[in-house]
Formats: sequence, C-alpha cells, structure tokens
Amino acid sequence: MANVLLVYWSGTGNTEIMAEKIKEGLESAGATVDYRTVDEVDASEVSSYDKIAFGCPSMGVEVLEEDEFEPFFEAVEGDLSGKKVALFGSYGWGEGEWMDAWIERTNATGAALFDTLKVNSTPSGDEEQACVEFGERFAKF
Repeated sequence: MANVLLVYWSGTGNTEIMAEKIKEGLESAGATVDYRTVDEVDASEVSSYDKIAFGCPSMGVEVLEEDEFEPFFEAVEGDLSGKKVALFGSYGWGEGEWMDAWIERTNATGAALFDTLKVNSTPSGDEEQACVEFGERFAKF
C-alpha cells in the first residue's frame, strides 16, 4: 500500500481529532502512515511520499496558520506535482472559505487533489466517522 504522510497543525485540538480519525481510516484500509505535527516534519521529506494528507484549521481572516503551517506549505508546494494530496481542517466562523483558497493553491501545484474535508468546530460523532471514511477512501485513491 502507499506510503502516506499525514501532517497537521492544530491550535484547539479540533484538527488533531480529525487527523487521528483520518489516520485510523488510512490504517484500516491497509496504508502505512507517517503521522506527525507540522513542526516534526522537514519540508525536504515531503518528496519521498506518494500521498500526503495536510491538515490545518482556518485562522484569522480565513487563512492557513501563519507561523508554522503556512511557511511549511509554501516550502513544499514545489514538490507536490504528481503527488496524491488530501486537505482537511476545522473552522470556527464563516463558511470555511480558507479551504477554497487552499484547494486552488494546491491545484496550481500539479498535485492530484483527492478530496477535502472541513468540520465546523469540534467534530461530532458523525463527523469523526466521516474522517475515518475520508482516510479509507484516500488510502485507495
């Protein structure tokens, strides 16, 4: 099965819950997962993975977290061409518009965007299950 990097940033724990459930789904579908927070990954490592699931909540005025995640994502954009990529995260206000901008940005890299998943606030039981299923589908993508 594919070698998957699941890298995320979480401020309140909501995106971390999503990441844990997506990891559960990936593993239940047979994927091998390297599960790390963004501060534990060097941008140069990304090129060695077939699939990458990026998780980051909406921050500020609907942007990626600016101190750790944004610089990391900016550094890896050039290495995403041909990679299979999934995007996920939580948001607490608005409609989650940060995801639309992130999708556009990811598509511009030449990556094969699998899908996205966004959750308003803390994932409910149904939303946690949706995260597991998201991971299972990404494993088979």
